[in-house]
Amino acid sequence: MTERTVVLAAGCFWCLDSIARRLIGVSQVRSVYTGGTGPAHYHAVCSGTTGHAEGVEITFDPEKLPAEVVYEIFFSTHDPTSLNRQGYDVGTQYRSAMFYTSQEEKAEFQRAIDAAQQHFSGPIVTSLEPLGTIYEAEPEHQDFHSRQPGVGYCQFIIDPKIAKLRAGWSRWLREEVAA
Repeated sequence: MTERTVVLAAGCFWCLDSIARRLIGVSQVRSVYTGGTGPAHYHAVCSGTTGHAEGVEITFDPEKLPAEVVYEIFFSTHDPTSLNRQGYDVGTQYRSAMFYTSQEEKAEFQRAIDAAQQHFSGPIVTSLEPLGTIYEAEPEHQDFHSRQPGVGYCQFIIDPKIAKLRAGWSRWLREEVAA
């Protein structure tokens, strides 16, 4: 098995973290900060002064979960046409971004953006950025949704995304979460 790791940002990392953990072939999910400079801890990143995005590092087996499916799910579970904003979360730390590690991966990400564009009336503003230093988010941000399902943000923001995932992507969900 040759695993692959991608780093994506789709607004608050709690959402994409929760989505990625439900997918078949995913072996590791980490909420991270990347794309900026300076200190990388929650309060600094939330201030919008570091340039970091709330991202998610997803490690998966492309034989079980094709990269194209990861990208399709990524684009369908957030609004990639909204610049530096996802719902009530506003600022560059909530940007839609794909962080590449090579020119080949950058080209692959661009093809994914081009393919997704047909599903949106406005232009996709997802940025393509070189992957710099990754800072793991604090433990309380890892797998937040499953540990804090009663939190309002989980109920009103993440749960509808999970319902959309189940409705449109059930073939790619782990058996225990497909129902």
